[in-house]
Amino acid sequence: MRQVYHKPKVKPIHPKALTGRIEVIAGCMFSGKSEELIRRLRRAQIAKLHVAIFKPAIDNRYSESEIVSHSAAKISSVAVSHSREILERSEQADVVGIDEAQFLDMGIVDVCEQLANNGKRVIVAGLDLDYRGKPFGPMPFLMAIAEEVTKTLAVCMKSGLPASRTQRLAESDQLILIGHSNLYEARHRAYFEPPPNTPFV
Repeated sequence: MRQVYHKPKVKPIHPKALTGRIEVIAGCMFSGKSEELIRRLRRAQIAKLHVAIFKPAIDNRYSESEIVSHSAAKISSVAVSHSREILERSEQADVVGIDEAQFLDMGIVDVCEQLANNGKRVIVAGLDLDYRGKPFGPMPFLMAIAEEVTKTLAVCMKSGLPASRTQRLAESDQLILIGHSNLYEARHRAYFEPPPNTPFV
């Protein structure tokens, strides 16, 4: 008996869903991640798009209600304690900006995926590596699902070479230790000194 091939039904796609995308800006401290995030968000505002901007509540180094770069560029934001708050507060947004994503819970990966699937442009910035030189929290997963990843480099404070690592200057084994130039500096991989007994993988 001859088999009949049935063409699978194609799920209809709403035109707005085609605009959804995830962009990740990743790098070490002092590499201009927040500045690049702010630049992209300001351009979206100039284009008169509805922009929703978030940061983790734990990051209050410069401001509790603004994203502030190390070069003092700033933009208003909402501090959140959990990734689900971003989903709840972004329903009307065209563009969603998220800074310091490494400090958020792993749910941020699904949140960004949902936002993009709903047609939103999601721009996420964060540290790709922690003070040990290991992938930091949800960042590697966000980089994996993103349509676009921008890696930023700083200047090594030891050599002047391009820096991709964040050197912790304080003696602490806390994974999250909020600080800026008082606790950290950028280093080239050759000058990076991870904590003793840190495995390569």
